[in-house]
Amino acid sequence: MPRLSRRAFSALAVAFGLCGARGARASAGDDTAGPFEVVLESNRRVVMRDGVRLATDVYRPARNGQPAAGGFPAILERTPYGRNVTYFRDVTAANPVPRTRAEVAAYYVRRGYVVVLQDCRGRHDSEGEFVKYLNEGADGFDTCRWLVAQPWSNGAFGTMGLSYAAHTQVALGCLNPPGLKAMYVDCGGFSNAYQGGIRQGGAFELKQVTWAYDLGLESTARQRDPRRLAALKAVDLKAWFAHMPWRRGHSPLSLIPEYEDYVYEQWEHGRFDAYWQQLGIYAAGYYGQFADAAMVHLSGWYDAYARTATENYLGLSGRKRAPVRLIMGPWTHGARSATHAGDIDLGPGSTLDADGGDIFARRLEWFDRHLKGTSGSGTPEPPVRLFVMGGGSGRRLADGRLDHGGRWRSESDWPIPDRRLTPYYLLAGGRLSREAPTGTHAPRRYDFDPRHPVPTMGGTITSGEPLMRGGGYDQREGPQFYGSRAPYAAVSARPDVLVFQSEPLADDLEVTGAIEARLWISSDAGDTDFTIKLIDVYPPSEDYPQGFALNLTDGILRCRYRDSWESPTLMTPGRVYPITVTAFPTSNTFVRGHRIRLDVSSSNFPHFDVNPNTGAPEGRGLTQRIARNSVYLDAGRPSHVRLPVIPRRA
Repeated sequence: MPRLSRRAFSALAVAFGLCGARGARASAGDDTAGPFEVVLESNRRVVMRDGVRLATDVYRPARNGQPAAGGFPAILERTPYGRNVTYFRDVTAANPVPRTRAEVAAYYVRRGYVVVLQDCRGRHDSEGEFVKYLNEGADGFDTCRWLVAQPWSNGAFGTMGLSYAAHTQVALGCLNPPGLKAMYVDCGGFSNAYQGGIRQGGAFELKQVTWAYDLGLESTARQRDPRRLAALKAVDLKAWFAHMPWRRGHSPLSLIPEYEDYVYEQWEHGRFDAYWQQLGIYAAGYYGQFADAAMVHLSGWYDAYARTATENYLGLSGRKRAPVRLIMGPWTHGARSATHAGDIDLGPGSTLDADGGDIFARRLEWFDRHLKGTSGSGTPEPPVRLFVMGGGSGRRLADGRLDHGGRWRSESDWPIPDRRLTPYYLLAGGRLSREAPTGTHAPRRYDFDPRHPVPTMGGTITSGEPLMRGGGYDQREGPQFYGSRAPYAAVSARPDVLVFQSEPLADDLEVTGAIEARLWISSDAGDTDFTIKLIDVYPPSEDYPQGFALNLTDGILRCRYRDSWESPTLMTPGRVYPITVTAFPTSNTFVRGHRIRLDVSSSNFPHFDVNPNTGAPEGRGLTQRIARNSVYLDAGRPSHVRLPVIPRRA
């Protein structure tokens, strides 16, 4: 993630009028100026229950260079990325230059808020050992308790933050801290990390490796050891991923053993037990006691936390008196001011900014309403606001992206109440149809070779560089997709991908919601994976002579978990089993003339770890074998995908 050094930040802080000394005066006079000036209390040490001190910056309203008297509502953000480091996502559609943290804080302070920014435990200037996710609930609660006891606090505060800073929000919200009245949860806040963010369908998300490597580069221990830092920078992630499987002590994270330890703990912990029900990664287990605060859960269809956002909305909206809102855009992780997602363009109206204001203004309105009691615009806000993708011209735009288009719409709830869960059956000959199969048919078979997995080509991915990136792409191998091989054919040409597609549609068809496939399968291995991918198939055109197969969402199931997440069991080779594969939610209009396609395979790498097909303990299997996998398509075993179809509305 691009960031500023402390020296660069200090220079900007001085230029902006935010010296580290208490009482330093901030410059006014820009377009965000309000009635208050800004003073910064830099690097305050907030003591946790175990004595660890966390570095905290407090930005306060001021007049004439001195902190203003009285109590104010506060806004808290806790982050591992640096409390004084510029985030590349702190942008708007109108201004793509990221705001510094001082500028972000000043935007709210000038309008009568105290802004508190804190480094998470073991990160940047904070003491203690960083263990990803698992300290954030208790540390967040202790910080909240400290916050409301300060003389500048009026006893009420809200939380904000993107990605990991969204995880920290939800973690502390699980403990219902005193004074928490409003939350703006942006692309994160695990509902259940076992099913989205760390694992999914029993498989392990390898973004945990790439994230740990990137963050380990800037860990305090590495920064103090130039030799080890240089060795870590020399690690070739692409080469390491080409030579999996690994083992502890012999991985790209071996030079940062404290990070390798937590990654392997997540990887090897396959079954859903008490480990996955810990505070910080399992909000679903805390919904009953969760803070009754006004909440916005914001995400995108190509975000790694699309399932998290929709599940948190569903789990909390019916339990709380305070308003709970869901906003789902078409973007990738945190890219709420971009009009594109991968190689598709969604149109100038697709950004969050275009649908009612940029992220800074929208958070301000939310906090004003729920921390200060202002009435806002006076117009009731819909519980659910979502962007339905599709309906564009299908032309190639000047920047090379496909014009996929879409539109915003309000809904009364999620899932959409009038959706119709409609089965589309996988039929012989590669057809996908509303008509169920009749009679008996031979199963479709393929060999799954873990040494040649299907490359990841977009999807719900974050933190995957340089190996993978999220978004929508034509499903054709190419040099931009790690693991692709020349001559870069369409993925549909691979012998280990089963393709099922509808006839060209006679009318537009909207699909909005979670996607689920019920498959009857067998394998000659005791364990293997099955994957699904929902695709919008554009017909050939002048700009795209071979058409454009646009990925919408995907899912995976490790078959040892087919019956139970808590008690996995291996399969009997050759025996037929029904399995359910769940994909993340999406929203798309399949335009007349397009086809609906479902791809079935057994890998999606490097998004997920590759099943060695041996049944070995997860994260520890060092040998691999080819699995002969089958999908059944007959009347007694009617494999199908259930699509949440939205009726046409007047």
